[in-house]
Amino acid sequence: MEYSIKELANIAGVSTRTLRYYDSIDLLSPSGKTEAGYRIYQQPQVDKLQLIMFYRELDFKLEDIKRIFDDPNYVALQAMKNQYQLLMDKQRQLSKLLDTLDATIKNYQGDTIMKNEDKFEVFKANKVVENEKLYGDEIRQKYGNAEVDQSNSQWKNMSLEQYQKMEAIEADMITKLKELSEDVDLGSQLAKDIYNDHKTWLEFSWTSYNKGMHRNLADMYAADARFAEYYDKKAGQPVAKLLNQVIYKYTK
Repeated sequence: MEYSIKELANIAGVSTRTLRYYDSIDLLSPSGKTEAGYRIYQQPQVDKLQLIMFYRELDFKLEDIKRIFDDPNYVALQAMKNQYQLLMDKQRQLSKLLDTLDATIKNYQGDTIMKNEDKFEVFKANKVVENEKLYGDEIRQKYGNAEVDQSNSQWKNMSLEQYQKMEAIEADMITKLKELSEDVDLGSQLAKDIYNDHKTWLEFSWTSYNKGMHRNLADMYAADARFAEYYDKKAGQPVAKLLNQVIYKYTK
């Protein structure tokens, strides 16, 4: 069965403008066009649009969705199974958030006493899920499943004191990166302090530290926009490439 762009938009509950944009970025192209130049969509495009919308519900960016579909090893059935697992993870996240909020309300009402560690457990667990969604494939390819699973376990079992210290070290590092960006001197004490901050920050979740693994991570900051964005957003300016240079300087 064939659909015009308006018919597909109505079925999917999206705008024709959205479908045109998906076509312009080569995310979802029509199967062909009529003699008059109107887009025509068939069943494969309908099915692909559904998968795209599942990914959007999971908060995937369009460039990440496109990267998944462009992967030469992409298989639709496996993608659906992955989406199912991600949705299950999201359901568990929401359930844990609701449980934590319920416990917090009871704590404020004086009905129960909530441990400080319990107040943050759900956020640490959700961070692991978020990182897996964004970076899981790349990290597991570089470091292996066992290493990543152990790192995730360490993160989730981190004490409140460790968590707060880790956050403080990262904030200090970001401030120093912004300062270094104004007058770049990789041989300065400031640059060395940034390296040591990042190393210490990693050691909170890494089972063991070595310079080779640190360089591999630095390569991702330079080569993958998703990794760079993490630091650039926190700093409010581009600093990821500078961090890459600092890490390379002190992991020789």
